[in-house]
Amino acid sequence: MSLPRRMQAVQLIGHGGPEMLVWRDDLPVPRPGAGEVLVRVLAAGVNMTDVNTRLGWYGRGEARAGWAGAMEFPRIQGSDLCGRVVALGEGVTGLPLGARVVCPTNQHEPTGENPIAFVSIGSEFDGAFAQFCLVKARHLHDVTASPLSDIEIGAMPCAHGTAHNLLTRAHVAVGERVLVTGATGGVGLAAVQLALLRGAVVTGQGSSGKSAVLHEMGAAVLDRQDRPTPKSFDVVIDVVGGEHWQDRLEALKPGGRYATSGAVAGPLIRGDLRTVYLNDLTLHGATHQPREVFAGLVTIINRGAIRPVVSQTYPLRDIATAQADLIAGRFPGKLVLIPTETMP
Repeated sequence: MSLPRRMQAVQLIGHGGPEMLVWRDDLPVPRPGAGEVLVRVLAAGVNMTDVNTRLGWYGRGEARAGWAGAMEFPRIQGSDLCGRVVALGEGVTGLPLGARVVCPTNQHEPTGENPIAFVSIGSEFDGAFAQFCLVKARHLHDVTASPLSDIEIGAMPCAHGTAHNLLTRAHVAVGERVLVTGATGGVGLAAVQLALLRGAVVTGQGSSGKSAVLHEMGAAVLDRQDRPTPKSFDVVIDVVGGEHWQDRLEALKPGGRYATSGAVAGPLIRGDLRTVYLNDLTLHGATHQPREVFAGLVTIINRGAIRPVVSQTYPLRDIATAQADLIAGRFPGKLVLIPTETMP
């Protein structure tokens, strides 16, 4: 394909509100360097990680920051990517032109000091809120064979990648009872789907007004204001945090496992350490994804074993509306942005 010289994109020009998102239609299309691939973006999911990065939330009050420290601006965000390979940098093999691809949001870039170091697409380098983006070839996975649509695949890398990592860390097995918080949101709903796929018995805790989708999947439903029954779950998958954190620990059976990758209800929690050690609980923080974990999700995508719940799509220019809908929790599951040239 003949590449254009200019592209449309949304640039983040600094930390702050949606006014920091600036529409551009005059940015140069990047050219791939050695080991890089130029990808035409087909669909890009909307995630709280993009909102939190815009706000500088990951700095924990110490400094405005992205995932791996201070960010450079302007930055094109977009942590979810489904795209098509349109150009290869020097030395790239194994990815043919035209292949449909995805990549993990957090990409393993180990250093001598930190063997689990990672960078995040849309934070440490430009991401998918554009018509084209560059990705290192070693982080791309071919999903050409998948029966899922571009929009469905574009909804999955961040939410389903995070959820698959949580379930993997917690060693969720057939027949185990699993409680998933935030179960009508992107990551929570993905965790429900993937836990059911593993053969677990799943209870989703979330907004009762959006719980129909959980019933349809075959999960039990617990309203987010209700306290789970003590000592009734083998595993808790938590993306909520907040004031009811102790209730989730008490919901675990002796020897139970708790895994978290989010804190949408607040990152500062209070709990009783006696609940942890007297019940032999194991707690997992899950951000770093080994390559084989995301590769496992790619296998699920290529099989079409599950379909993500995509409630709304938006043209890329309407990113502020999409993020406002996400923050307000107006829809279950995922919201997806589509670059102008690929809109139906």
